[in-house]
Amino acid sequence: MQIAVKQIDIVCPEPDIYNRLLSLDNKHILELGCGGAHITRKIATSGSNRTITAMEVDELAHKKHLQVTDLPNVTFEFAGAEDIPLKDESVDVVFMFKSLHHVPMDLMEASMHEIRRVLKPGGLAYISEPVYAGEFNEILRLFNDEKIVRAAAFSALEKAVDDGLFELAEEVFFNSPRHYESFAEFEDNTINATHSNYILDEELHARVKRLFEQHIGDDGAHFFNPIRVDLLRRPFL
Repeated sequence: MQIAVKQIDIVCPEPDIYNRLLSLDNKHILELGCGGAHITRKIATSGSNRTITAMEVDELAHKKHLQVTDLPNVTFEFAGAEDIPLKDESVDVVFMFKSLHHVPMDLMEASMHEIRRVLKPGGLAYISEPVYAGEFNEILRLFNDEKIVRAAAFSALEKAVDDGLFELAEEVFFNSPRHYESFAEFEDNTINATHSNYILDEELHARVKRLFEQHIGDDGAHFFNPIRVDLLRRPFL
């Protein structure tokens, strides 16, 4: 397992990756840290006979989830990865989309044990994490430096494999395109995200804005975010 690689040749949206690696039809899928439920919706409305349990620890986001009425195959729960309210061996696939590093570091190991517990033998955990590199990361780290927590998330994954909780089925690195129409959109979606509480003084806000606007062209700002996917399999024994 590698936390990063020097060169990434794959450029694609994340659905291209998980749809290549996984068969999701006729499966019970658990998504941990579903955020705004945008990916939840994509998975739920594609394919056939997919049952999804989507969990989130942000109270504001969860309240919005409870207002969703057009996803009958999705159940939203207010819960974290360290304490999953599902039965043993009841899930076929677990997703964590860039959310493991948001789990408190002292709960990451417990989260890996919980994921193993709810997965059926042979079940797969798809865990994507941002690589600490790239132009977008240079902006983000000005007010939210995630180097330590991202490294801790990788260490938790590595330990889970070394301890035999999981087998590493595949590790994939890809660049995910990201686009913002303006700095205001970036500010709304990232700086003012409900799951965080970033406080930027006037000087720091100006630095972030200045660096971001260096990337704005005629059609907004484009970034390629390096992502690592670790696909873990629960052993049959």
